[in-house]
Amino acid sequence: MRRLKSITQTIEFMRILTLPLFFSFLSLPFCFPIEAAKPIGKRATKSLFTNFPNQKGASKKLVWSDEFNTAGSIDTNKWAFNIGTGDAGWGNNELEYYTKNKKNARIEKGHLIIEAVKEKIGGMEYSSARLLTKGKAAWTYGRFEIRAKLPKGVGTWPAIWMLGSNIDQVGWPTCGEIDIMEHVGKSLNEINWSAHSKLYNWPKGTQKTAKAMVDHVTDSFHVYTLDWSKSALQFYVDNQLYLTVPNENKSTDYYPFVAPQFLLLNLAIGGGFGGPTIDNSIFPVRMEVDYVRVYQ
Repeated sequence: MRRLKSITQTIEFMRILTLPLFFSFLSLPFCFPIEAAKPIGKRATKSLFTNFPNQKGASKKLVWSDEFNTAGSIDTNKWAFNIGTGDAGWGNNELEYYTKNKKNARIEKGHLIIEAVKEKIGGMEYSSARLLTKGKAAWTYGRFEIRAKLPKGVGTWPAIWMLGSNIDQVGWPTCGEIDIMEHVGKSLNEINWSAHSKLYNWPKGTQKTAKAMVDHVTDSFHVYTLDWSKSALQFYVDNQLYLTVPNENKSTDYYPFVAPQFLLLNLAIGGGFGGPTIDNSIFPVRMEVDYVRVYQ
């Protein structure tokens, strides 16, 4: 009996001793690894950069978007169309005639389709589309994300870009141009980024520019991103930084990107950058855009 009592006392002592240790253990901080942010899916509304500070260290909120969820026509509350060849001053010796016809611009299976077709129209051999938010929406600073799959074929020239809202008053390049993505079919998988201003532009050969190979841009979707602030333009593909254009604090002749700009999406054929050779076997050929999102 004495031995049993001794064992019982020992168990009770251990229980009393263990409880504080157990609760102390629970109070200890734990540092588990946090899973890295994954690229967003089709219907996610979270920015690729949600977990990344912007250049001022503050998070950004979605302020404008088009998810292209409604099949059929383009939302004309958000987008306008350039019509014609651009020979009035906004073209680059391209070989297409831009229309607002559904064969050239429509929403299909949750994607914006910009399709170039080989057909005689307006004195040209090809038709396509050029959408822009001019007169609908413009922004000063922010993060712009466009998820797109690019057309494949020699002669194609898709672009995602921006122009200063004051272009009609001051002209190009004084208004400023930001090329978030340019690709030409003759250089498959080579993505180009540029910023143009009155003193930094391609006619002078002084534009701020870069290019790099990005795998499978015509076979799969990628997110093309501009992070724009008063201090710099930063260009990304799938969350990887490729080019930074700093504000050198000189004047707007160098860095006009302190005023509103509007967005453009287009698929050109030929032209000063895409041509001169055109592979006619590729038509019809399309650029697909999954979404456009603007964060500020």
